[in-house]
Amino acid sequence: MGKGGMSQGEKKDGEEVNMAAWLMGVNTLKIQPFELPSLGPYDVLVRMKAVGICGSDVHFLKTLRLADFVVKEPMVIGHECAGVIEKVGSEVKTLVPGDRVALEPGINCWRCDHCKGGRYNLCPKMKFFATPPVHGFLANQTYVFKLPDNVSLEEGAMCEPLSVGVHACRRANIGPETNVLIMGAGPIGLVTMLGARAFGAPRIVIVDVDDYRLSVAKELGADNIVKVSTNLQDIAEEVEKIQKAMGAGIDVSFDCAGLNKTMSTVLDATRAGDKVCLVGMGHHDMTVPLTPAAARYLIYGFLFFFFLVLGYSVIYFRKMLYISGQTPKLIQATLFDLFFFFHSP
Repeated sequence: MGKGGMSQGEKKDGEEVNMAAWLMGVNTLKIQPFELPSLGPYDVLVRMKAVGICGSDVHFLKTLRLADFVVKEPMVIGHECAGVIEKVGSEVKTLVPGDRVALEPGINCWRCDHCKGGRYNLCPKMKFFATPPVHGFLANQTYVFKLPDNVSLEEGAMCEPLSVGVHACRRANIGPETNVLIMGAGPIGLVTMLGARAFGAPRIVIVDVDDYRLSVAKELGADNIVKVSTNLQDIAEEVEKIQKAMGAGIDVSFDCAGLNKTMSTVLDATRAGDKVCLVGMGHHDMTVPLTPAAARYLIYGFLFFFFLVLGYSVIYFRKMLYISGQTPKLIQATLFDLFFFFHSP
């Protein structure tokens, strides 16, 4: 099976069987045993208490692939997680059984040039939870963060998606002078909106095809919302609507959907000389008007899903835990990620 465990394993009488949700095929999940590897000296074993549903989990469930990552054998899904420490390795000094923790879902080598340069998200040996062929559930102490007392386990699990929005805003230098456009009102679009507001963006417009998602965005603080179609022929008309909704120049656009149409829309809507940032990965291959964008001197930045977003994750997870402890409303708002797929009409 994939790295990190086996789907079946013999157990002694009376010993607890560790169960997990296995992706067996397209739209096929099964709850069955997951045999954990032995605990290393710097490892910790965490009993999962809260796991979010990421867009990547949905991609794998529906198509068995995301970008170049292909599920070729049964795999345990889920990587937005928090839980309680069950066991610690012999060399772990800062954590003890019973500690409530959030987990950063990627383990790198710390030896390659990328790791030494501080961009360990680009490590060629990166092991990322629930990304083929890696499972998860065992974690090195470096990637485990103790939760403040006033942060719940559910909120702790949301530190990972919240870090996506925060890193996107840092990459784009969002500030009090920055008007922000966000394409996509799904969970990542919403946390990017919350991040932009926390960074001081004076005006935020969010765009989607779904009325329910837009209503949630408005409830969480979007200054204006725009409903669009999925038809490429509507881009020109919709760009006018978006610019009118903003009521000023669009300084930074985040494409949190990652589709041909959404990227084409932000490239047309964003003010010349300003910034466009790709966050979502909806399409494996995209066809977008790069030459007109280059002529308008748009900065075309990429956030490679959760990997580049987690480029400085140790720092960001510490920041997320501080934010969640000091401003609980911000982290609580991201709980939308947990129930969206179950409560959406």
